[in-house]
Amino acid sequence: MESFVPKKVFFTNGVGIHTEKLASFEMALRDAGIEKFNLVTVSSILPPNCDIVSKNKGLAELKPGQIVFCVMSRNESNEPNRLMAASVGMAEPSDKNQHGYISEHHSFGQTDQCAGEYAEDLAASMLASTIGIEAPNAVEWKEKEQYFKISGKIVKTHNCTQSSIGTKGTDWVTVIAAAVFVP
Repeated sequence: MESFVPKKVFFTNGVGIHTEKLASFEMALRDAGIEKFNLVTVSSILPPNCDIVSKNKGLAELKPGQIVFCVMSRNESNEPNRLMAASVGMAEPSDKNQHGYISEHHSFGQTDQCAGEYAEDLAASMLASTIGIEAPNAVEWKEKEQYFKISGKIVKTHNCTQSSIGTKGTDWVTVIAAAVFVP
């Protein structure tokens, strides 16, 4: 079998609401613009030399029915007023020939900002541990982020996050965030 190493990735997110759990997931995929692909979830490696492109540019290169690899975070609930979030975080090394990391995080009770920062922190911490950066004692992501970037070995972090609150009834609410690879 031929090796597949993606050259491009884009980030997207969505929310779906429906009386059926599976249908709410489908609605979230539609909201994110990735419902027409056969999605295969993979683990957390950002390939070396992988360009980050816009969602529109990435989608333009994919065809309906295509098998598409992604790192996806998903959360769902039918509990009224339940705050939920799904986030993917990315950490890109300054050396483009080295791999980076994409993390997935899903939680209850966290805002977009809190879940997004947590996902970025996860990705940056995983990357830092592989390139010899000792984790700082800082607790807050903003402090860690500065420490990691000052090292000169982590050039960019990013997150894509979706949160939502459960409806007043019994509808299912699904939130997703994904890093979608383009061949």
